Amino acid sequence: MLKLEGIVVEHDGFQLWADMEVPDGARVAVIGPSGAGKSTLLNVIAGFQAASAGRIFLAGQEVTKVPPGRRPLSVLFQDNNLFPHLTAAQNVGLGLRPDLRLTAAQKTQVHQALQRVGLQGLEARKPAQLSGGQQSRVALARVLVQDRPLVLLDEPFSALGPAMKAEMLDLLQQLLGETGATLLLVTHDPEDAKRIAPQTILVADGAAQGPLDTQQTFADPPKALRDYLG
Repeated sequence: MLKLEGIVVEHDGFQLWADMEVPDGARVAVIGPSGAGKSTLLNVIAGFQAASAGRIFLAGQEVTKVPPGRRPLSVLFQDNNLFPHLTAAQNVGLGLRPDLRLTAAQKTQVHQALQRVGLQGLEARKPAQLSGGQQSRVALARVLVQDRPLVLLDEPFSALGPAMKAEMLDLLQQLLGETGATLLLVTHDPEDAKRIAPQTILVADGAAQGPLDTQQTFADPPKALRDYLG
C-alpha cells in the first residue's frame, strides 16, 4: 500500500497538500489543471523532490528519506527516457543493470519483456529506427523487467495519436493484470482515466484529493474538476 501522511510541498509560492492511502493493485489516474501539482506529486513519491513536511510509506515501510533508486517503484515520463545510442534491448536492460553487464538470465528477461510488449525481432533497433508507439513499448518493457510493486507514469503516451494511445493503455492494463502492480497515471485526458483507472486522484486548489471513484467523479465533478473540464 502507498500511504501519504500529511505531505506538504512548498516552493516559490506553490503549495500542495496530500494525505491518502492507495491500496495494493489499484489503478489510479491523477488528473487536474496544468500547474496544479500532478507531476510534483509523483516526483515526491518517487523521491526526486523532497516534501516540506509529512511521511511516505510503501509496502509498510517509511521511504520519506530513502533515495529514489532504492524505492520499490518504477517511473516512466513523457519522453520515455530512451537513450538514442542504445538498442531497444540495451534500453530495457538498463532497468536491470545501469552498467548493462547482464547475466544470461537477465538477457532472457529482457528478451521476454520485449516479446510481451510485441517487439520480438526488434531488439537490435535504436530508438530512431522505431515508431513513437514502438518507443513507448520499449519504455514499458523496461518498467516490466524492474518488477516493482508501484508504477508511476507521467503522461507517457500524450505524444501519440488517439488510436495508438488507446492501444498503449490497453497494453498497460494487460501487463498490470499480469504483475499486480499498483498504478498512478498522470493524464490530462479524462478518457484515459475512464479507460484504465477505476479510481482518480484530483489535484487542484493546492490539494491532492482521493482516491475517488472515477465514474462517479466525472458524472458529478467537484467545482475544481468542472472548471478544468470546461
